[in-house]
Amino acid sequence: MISDRLRSPDYRTWRANVEASGGCAHPVRLRGSSRILDRDGQVLVEDAGEIFAPCGNRRETICPACSDRYAADAFHLIRAGLAGGDKGVPEAVTGKPRLFLTLTAPSFGPVHSRRLSARGRVIPCRCGAHHREHDPALGTPVDPDTYDYVGAVLWQAHAGALWARFAIALRRALAAILGVRARQFRDVARLSYAKVAEYQRRGLVHFHAALRVDGPDGPHDPAPPGLTCDALRDAVLTAARAVCLEVTRPDDTPLVLGWGTQIDVRQITPARAATVEDQNGEITDASLAGYIAKYATKGTGKTDGHPDRPIRAIEHVAYLDVSDHHRRLIETVWELGGLERYEALNLRKWAHMLGFRGHFLTKSQRYSTTFREIRGERRTWRLADTLDRLAADTDDPNGIPPDLDTITVINNWQLVGIGHRNEGERELALAIAERKQQQRQARRTLKEARS
Repeated sequence: MISDRLRSPDYRTWRANVEASGGCAHPVRLRGSSRILDRDGQVLVEDAGEIFAPCGNRRETICPACSDRYAADAFHLIRAGLAGGDKGVPEAVTGKPRLFLTLTAPSFGPVHSRRLSARGRVIPCRCGAHHREHDPALGTPVDPDTYDYVGAVLWQAHAGALWARFAIALRRALAAILGVRARQFRDVARLSYAKVAEYQRRGLVHFHAALRVDGPDGPHDPAPPGLTCDALRDAVLTAARAVCLEVTRPDDTPLVLGWGTQIDVRQITPARAATVEDQNGEITDASLAGYIAKYATKGTGKTDGHPDRPIRAIEHVAYLDVSDHHRRLIETVWELGGLERYEALNLRKWAHMLGFRGHFLTKSQRYSTTFREIRGERRTWRLADTLDRLAADTDDPNGIPPDLDTITVINNWQLVGIGHRNEGERELALAIAERKQQQRQARRTLKEARS
């Protein structure tokens, strides 16, 4: 109960741990100690007891606090590769050929849709109905009996491999534009990208990607002459239409997998607007990072109609709070996962993901910084802040904090448990996380207003 926790003697200690974890809804509880030693081995700071480590889950439906932190890290990772001037990426990247690409899944059968005319009127669906914006029927098959569920699942399971082939085909197309062999492309140019997978209402993913062409040494190297945005767009369209992957159905008939006919390619312009698209319909790098980061945290939340956690038995599927269409996809994944020919795909492990086996956010090696570096910077900042407060608390008003290069941190923690002890504690943690998020949003709004 919430009231029991509020009246408990250790409430202040518990709340401090929750605050330190950012309001994590599913923390890792550790007990032990942490010590900071100077170069002579003298203990400068020592903390002992029980602490909460954030779970780090990126799904908003599982942990809003860790999801918000992941989105912030993803924003900085993507923004650095778009705008430069931070995280070791020069501002010169804004002058390179850059495109925002959306690749969709092909059709596996007619689905209910809602389109608008030029005057903003709803165009009747092929079923004859005028669907509302949040109609649960949107994205579901018009005729479930003829919908190709097997083909949809197999496409979803191979979406990552299809992207890998697209990247190879794109490099080859760019090499042809430069007049060099495909093997020589890395000697004259480099394709850099960051992509995120987003679920459509029909349960299949499509990919958003920010593409950039660098010189062979990465973002610090200018793009080779002859590779313009128009040339990059032509290469993207050529590669997307040409790439395919052939697999076999359970009945041994071949199935050729490729991208859908809807391929959206737009030029990325330097930041000068507060929206993703400016008045000319172009994409601005200021907002594109936030747009991609947003979908990196959506994952398989309840708002998307998918389960949050892996499915352990087919009997559990009947009790899931999902649409009949998504339940049919999950059942198809489970059925195909039991066939020997698809054993390498390990489909049943990804049944809750509707067969999608890839990462939601990926990037090329030289696109920008990494999550590890961003999180390392955060740990270093916190350590420096601890040392600054230590120097401020000493009797010497001119005290100088110890150098980060001369200290040693010794951690000795043991696992106590995972998650809060009851639902009341979890509700309080969620409230703390929401308050922290509102405070951060207020500070950002104030900062934008002053600038």
